[in-house]
Amino acid sequence: MARIALVDDDRNILTSVSMALEAEGFEVETYNDGQSALDAFTRRLPDMAVLDIKMPRMDGMDLLQRLRQKTSMPVIFLTSKDDEIDEVLGLRMGADDYVKKPFSQRLLVERIRALLRRQDVIANGETATVEENKIMERGQLRMDPLRHSVSWKGRDVALTVTEFMLLQALAQRPGFVKSRDQLMDVAYDDQVYVDDRTIDSHIKRLRKKMRAVDDDFSAIETLYGIGYRYNEE
Repeated sequence: MARIALVDDDRNILTSVSMALEAEGFEVETYNDGQSALDAFTRRLPDMAVLDIKMPRMDGMDLLQRLRQKTSMPVIFLTSKDDEIDEVLGLRMGADDYVKKPFSQRLLVERIRALLRRQDVIANGETATVEENKIMERGQLRMDPLRHSVSWKGRDVALTVTEFMLLQALAQRPGFVKSRDQLMDVAYDDQVYVDDRTIDSHIKRLRKKMRAVDDDFSAIETLYGIGYRYNEE
């Protein structure tokens, strides 16, 4: 039974969403501010966190930043209805997904299930294909799906579940173009709708992490209006 941390200062959301998740068989921990959640996470990490952005004591962005220093566990942001800045910034900081308020509880449950399934593919291996489980080396890149480890020029790079799956999809066939739709199929369930901006934000975050270990990293190429391509160096 997966443990989901729900962090929001709106008590109505905490109550209604936790009831919906518990009805689906999840164990739910609720927190009404970021600092309380962080204090609890230092003792025991949940399997996934659902974070509001605007909260007292510590907002969702700050909490995510602290979490990404230590863990790649899946994180979903709850964002304001019309605030695209929150969505883009959250994805670039390392969130795996976002859901706009007001939201359908069924939609949130499906997003959570999709992320947990992807996490299981990486963590347990047996749910992936033999090819997906193999250690992959492409030039300076080395990826080990069973250990969820990535290195570039011998230096470790910490990636989220989504970032790992996108990089793996691109690097499996160097020189071949992957459209945004193809990358969305890799990273998200067919039942879950995301737009192009979501994939673009994940790719930008992925490039940033690779360039943090190598300023000259340029293996991921953008083909405007078409998609992305991985080029072996």
